[in-house]
Amino acid sequence: MKRIAFCGGGSAGHVIPNIAVIENLGKDIKPCYIGTDGIEKRICKDNNIEFFECGAPKLVRGKILCNLALPFKLLKSIMAAGRLLDEIKPDLVFCKGGYACVPPAIAAKKRNIPVITHESDVSSGLANKVIARRCKKVLASFPSAARCFPNGICTGTPMRGNIFGKSKAHAHEYFGLDMRPTLVVIGGGNGSAIINEYVRKAAPKLCKDFNILHLCGKGKTVSTNIYGYKQVEFENDMGLVYACADCAVSRCGSNTAHELIALKIPTLFIPLENKRSRGDQLKNAEYFSALNLCRVLREKTLSEQTLVSEVYALFLDEKLKTALKKSTVECGNEKIIKEIYGTLYGG
Repeated sequence: MKRIAFCGGGSAGHVIPNIAVIENLGKDIKPCYIGTDGIEKRICKDNNIEFFECGAPKLVRGKILCNLALPFKLLKSIMAAGRLLDEIKPDLVFCKGGYACVPPAIAAKKRNIPVITHESDVSSGLANKVIARRCKKVLASFPSAARCFPNGICTGTPMRGNIFGKSKAHAHEYFGLDMRPTLVVIGGGNGSAIINEYVRKAAPKLCKDFNILHLCGKGKTVSTNIYGYKQVEFENDMGLVYACADCAVSRCGSNTAHELIALKIPTLFIPLENKRSRGDQLKNAEYFSALNLCRVLREKTLSEQTLVSEVYALFLDEKLKTALKKSTVECGNEKIIKEIYGTLYGG
C-alpha cells in the first residue's frame, strides 16, 4: 500500500480541494495530512483523516519588520516537517498551496520523496513559486498557470463529488425558500464584510423578485424580517446551496469560481482587492470574463445601486447563459488522480 501525505492550509480554499482528491483515491493508497493548528486541523478531524501537526511561518504582506525572523522560523519548521516525514514515510507529498505546504515540500525534496503541487489561480501564489522547482509536477487549474512552469500540467480544479446532482426542490425545502428564482451570495470562507453590507442594503429591492440565500460567515448574521432573505453562517453541504442557485454573487477564489462555472450557474464575481491580496481573484475574474462566463463588479464601484443593477442584468444575460452551456470547465479530479498514480508507479 502506498502512502501520501497531503499538505496545504491557511484557508479552506487550500484544504477542501485536498479532501476532494483524497475522496477519489483508490484503496491501495493510505492518505494522511500535515498541517498547522488552523482550519485544516478541524476539517481533517471532521473528515476522519489522520492528521499530523507541524508549524509553518507565514509571510505578512506589507510589514517588513514582522518578517525579519521568517528565515529562522522556516528553517525550524523544515526540520520539524522532516522529522514527521521520517515517522510517516510517505511515498509522495501532495501540496495544495498556502504557507503550510512549504516546510513539508522542502523537507520531502531533501529526502528524495517526490512532491506534486497544485496551483489554483491564474497567477501562482508565493508558496508554489518557492516549491515548484522541487516538485516532480506542478498541476494547475488554468492553462496559463501551467505554462509558467517547465513541469506544469493543466488538470483543472479538484472538486468534491457532493456538489453535483442535488435536487432543487429538496434544496429549496431545506433552506425554507419559495419557488421564485434564487440568488445565492457567497462571500468566502469567513464572509465578506463589504459584500454582506451591500447585499443587505439591496435585499429589500431584490427580494421583490428573488429569494436570496446569503452565506454570510460565522457570527455575521443580523436581525432582519425581509421576506425571501435567508442567512446561513456556513454550510457543509455546498451541493444543496448550489442546487438552489439560479444565479450567484461571489468572491472569485479559484475553487468556488470553478465550481460555479462547472455547474453552469450565472455568476457576478466581486473579486477581493486589498493589501491582503496579491490580486489573484481579480485575475481569475478577468480570465472568466474574457470567455463571457461571468460578469464582474469591481469592489471600488460596489454600491447598493450597482449591485441591484448588476444582479438584474445577470438574470437577463442570455449571452452569458449560452456561453456557460458550451463551457468546458469541469471537475479536474480524474486528471489529478492520473498524475498522482503516474508519479507513484513510475509514470
